[in-house]
Amino acid sequence: MKRNLFATLSMLVLASVLLSACAGGIGAQPAAIQIEGLEEADFAPVKYEAPNCDYGGEFKSIEAVDELTVKVTLCVSDPAFPSKIAFTSFGIQPKEYLEFTGGTGDLLEKPIGTGPYYVSQWERGNQLVFTRYDGYWGEPAMNKTLVFRWGTESAQRLLELQSGTVDGIDNVGEDDFATVEGDSSLQLIVRPPLNIMYFGFNNTYPPFDNEKVRQAIAMGIDRQRIVDNFYAPGSEVASHFTPCSIPNGCVGEEWYDFDPVAAKALLAEAGYPDGFDTKLFYRDVSRAYVSNQPVIMQELQAQLKNNLNINAEIVVMEGGAFLDAADSGTLDGIHLLGWNADYPDQTNFLGYHFGAGSSKQFGDKYEDIVEALDKGAQLPTDAERAPFYETANNLIKQHVPMIPVAHGGSAVAYKAGLEGTPHASPLGNETFSVMSNGTDTFVWMQNAEPISLYCADETDGESLRACEQVTQSLLGFEIGGTAVEPVLAESYEASDDLMVWTFKLRKGVTFHNGFTFDAADVVASLAMQWDAAHPLHVGNTGGFTYWSSLFGVFLNAPAQ
Repeated sequence: MKRNLFATLSMLVLASVLLSACAGGIGAQPAAIQIEGLEEADFAPVKYEAPNCDYGGEFKSIEAVDELTVKVTLCVSDPAFPSKIAFTSFGIQPKEYLEFTGGTGDLLEKPIGTGPYYVSQWERGNQLVFTRYDGYWGEPAMNKTLVFRWGTESAQRLLELQSGTVDGIDNVGEDDFATVEGDSSLQLIVRPPLNIMYFGFNNTYPPFDNEKVRQAIAMGIDRQRIVDNFYAPGSEVASHFTPCSIPNGCVGEEWYDFDPVAAKALLAEAGYPDGFDTKLFYRDVSRAYVSNQPVIMQELQAQLKNNLNINAEIVVMEGGAFLDAADSGTLDGIHLLGWNADYPDQTNFLGYHFGAGSSKQFGDKYEDIVEALDKGAQLPTDAERAPFYETANNLIKQHVPMIPVAHGGSAVAYKAGLEGTPHASPLGNETFSVMSNGTDTFVWMQNAEPISLYCADETDGESLRACEQVTQSLLGFEIGGTAVEPVLAESYEASDDLMVWTFKLRKGVTFHNGFTFDAADVVASLAMQWDAAHPLHVGNTGGFTYWSSLFGVFLNAPAQ
């Protein structure tokens, strides 16, 4: 692909920084990770930019003004920018290491971050081991060693907790809340239901290219029955895609009522009076938004047959393959997926899933939805944004790219009497450095193994939680909450039009290999995600879904 001149010049400047000679080797703080042949470069100011905003994305430029100042210039106003840049996928790694790995290879399993823990061992299929980083700039981790294990069955995870082999577990089964609450040796911490579970369609595959077919299925599914029978306490049937606790989440019309008679009539009107054959795709893992997928899919299969005479074959897929297939738009039936909030804003729910930069999960974009979301996202107040999100919600109901089913109640459980701050994050990004069992090793058991630890190119919650312990972003979220706070940036400010964001970086921060953190690391870490033609834009799948979904079209995006 031919690169534009300005991006080429900027890339050359960046490359010169990456390849410059080592000027002092390892920093003053102790290095936990040594990599033979990797040398630290001198800082040099660098700016990575697009020639203009005609390419369609949100970023205009990223600039390392000096060692401790980063300036990001946008093409549009974005009041949610702090929440976006605080997300895990925008964690910063040393520019030298990114270049050294070529954007793949060791980068996927051995991240080098600035966090309280570093990855010391990953036994694929068994456990992931983290060790406390003694050069950490903040409060040191309470335990020397943190271990992640995993198990797909909630009953198995609870048994491990009850037997004392683990200290905390994710997603307590819907039938086990009372068990945990009644056990004085355990503690249950409930998460707010900032999530959505849905049944999705890809509109490029018949018969789901017919809007009436999608509408008929929306009317023909008894969502209340699914929530009543298969969801934990605190769950609710979704009236809208976004939880109502998020501003403008529930403006506009509520979802279709269950009406199998009207649904069957509409399906006949669409040309399918006798139903049709299809497939139901899912991955067998527990999430905050759903904990018993096999029985839910069996329930959906039965309802489709009984209410609409649709014959559906259930297809179980491996987690990574399923997500890749969904994002690339190759699931040709109905799929079960969901979303847990990364930050509490409509750009994270509607924007991510239905906006201009969203994946191919639902097929071709619904341009009227995209237009409403683009306009709403750029306005500074919730009141100003409300009419556009109302329009978007109404259009989502009309077009039915998916059926919103439930905002799922969920909880984590820990041993009683832990020191520090045991918590359940509403964003699913628990911080384990702030809790301890009083020994050297804390063991956490989640639902599945991480896919990779280069979270710029992952969307899987188990991967993101692991990355949270190792890499850090300019900003972050308060422990156990949703408020944005400074992390690698000590402070930040925005221009009046919310298009220029300037970050003052924290001084004296070192990476796990002892290299000094500076503004050039920020530019390198973000630029390789932004530019689809960047030589380091490789990753695990190459999708970099969070970037395009939150910030729109990639620079130098391949032709569709």
